[in-house]
Amino acid sequence: MKPTKNELFKRQIALSEIGEVGQQKLQQAAVLVVGCGGLGSPIAVYLAASGIGKIHLVDFDTVAMSNLHRQVFYTLEDVDKPKAAVLSAFIEKRAPFTEVGYTKKAMTKENVFELIENVDIVIDGTDSLATKYLLNDACVLKNKPLVYGSLYKFDGYVATFNVLQKEGNYSANLRDAFPEMGTDIPNCEEAGTLNALVGMIATQQVNEVLKWITGIGKPLTNQLLIYNALQNTQLKMKLTPTFLKDRIAKIFKVQTYEENSCGNQKEDWQISSTALKEIIGNTNLEIIAVLNTLELPFNVQQTIPVNEFDANKITIDKRKTYVIVCQRGFSSYRATVKLKNKYPDLEVFSLTGGISNYK
Repeated sequence: MKPTKNELFKRQIALSEIGEVGQQKLQQAAVLVVGCGGLGSPIAVYLAASGIGKIHLVDFDTVAMSNLHRQVFYTLEDVDKPKAAVLSAFIEKRAPFTEVGYTKKAMTKENVFELIENVDIVIDGTDSLATKYLLNDACVLKNKPLVYGSLYKFDGYVATFNVLQKEGNYSANLRDAFPEMGTDIPNCEEAGTLNALVGMIATQQVNEVLKWITGIGKPLTNQLLIYNALQNTQLKMKLTPTFLKDRIAKIFKVQTYEENSCGNQKEDWQISSTALKEIIGNTNLEIIAVLNTLELPFNVQQTIPVNEFDANKITIDKRKTYVIVCQRGFSSYRATVKLKNKYPDLEVFSLTGGISNYK
């Protein structure tokens, strides 16, 4: 069955604020969705269903079993498959008037400008703090609006950054809300998250995109919406643009945007899954998990959540080799760094790529 546009978007066109003109604006729009997880996957599907003409997805990761409670457009059969490819295929079946493509690589300083160049608006669906700042700074430098979303336990955050104003200047950006990148803020993998909240923040971001493209309503510019799911309360934090383009250009020159990625991890502080398998069962090996929710293919001697990981409180036997494990290798590396800083000569390694990469 191939529906017509009028059949597919009839209820949306019926809104006088949208109409045929607004629907055509959506059809002509190109958007970039960075991250195809809990936020990015529903964002992409809802945007496609609304009639966005072009969507490009960016995600380097694969579907994990622990993703499924909140990443509802993936199935059990999709586990271990690339998120971007699976989501792209779903959208192709669901949205016949949307051209969808994907990049199966991480967003980096080297490719960010190329990826944002040919789109009208960028949507942040990531859970990496470094990537959020990279996207923000690149969008400021290239005059691209950015729809921001993030989660922390039962709180969700939404804003539309870097929008051209009538006066010719641009609205506030992420650094106006949070000037410095936090170094010890847990992501959803570490802190946990409620799937209902993830869906709510994702659709809030979709709402911002649709308003900006069609020119209706009042976007969340110069303010940050903070919603608490437990209390059903929200507040809007006013933002004042102070981090202007020239200031961010200086930051961009020196910032690596790799604090939460594998790009700056020391190779000699890591162990591959192949190498770990060779020493599993060794009496001098101690494995420490830094997430409570890990589905492990081997036994661990300790479980210490990464946000409680204190090298000063851990009893160390310098005759042993320590391997720290988590889901994707980010949290385990943070814990490894803490132990290495406390005990420079200790044999301690982070499992490269985490349990997701343990074959």
